[in-house]
Amino acid sequence: MSKVGIIMGSKSDLPVMQDAIDILKGFDIDIEVDIVSAHRTPEKLFDYGKNAHTRGISVIIAGAGGAAHLPGMVASLSPLPVIGVPVKSSNSIDGWDSVLSILQMPGGVPVATVALNGAKNAGILAAQIIGSSDQCVLDKIMVYKEGLKAKVIESAKDL
Repeated sequence: MSKVGIIMGSKSDLPVMQDAIDILKGFDIDIEVDIVSAHRTPEKLFDYGKNAHTRGISVIIAGAGGAAHLPGMVASLSPLPVIGVPVKSSNSIDGWDSVLSILQMPGGVPVATVALNGAKNAGILAAQIIGSSDQCVLDKIMVYKEGLKAKVIESAKDL
């Protein structure tokens, strides 16, 4: 079974990253959650990036605020797809520093970047990546998307 690694730079990022945790649990996808600071625990970062694939992780979601180096550094070390979640933190410039740090990666080191505090979409994207080779997960994603469609149709009835 595929697993998604969810890492964040500090525990203060957890309220944002919880959306990814919740959506992946809803799709019955195994997760591994950890705090890995690019600046305060560089050895842990290197170990995580180089070895996540050996623990059955298929996709990494990395959330970070401020300078937001975590997603890019993990992507530079890992053969796995990395989804970056820019987090609007207390030391942030309205989140733009985080967005640009994750978005503007050099050629050869891709990070799929979602919206500011967009951990829910990061979880959905991770599930879609896994669903491309796991029919059971794909079926759950299709049901989820049909549910989104039904909510829109139902809300239009109230107009």
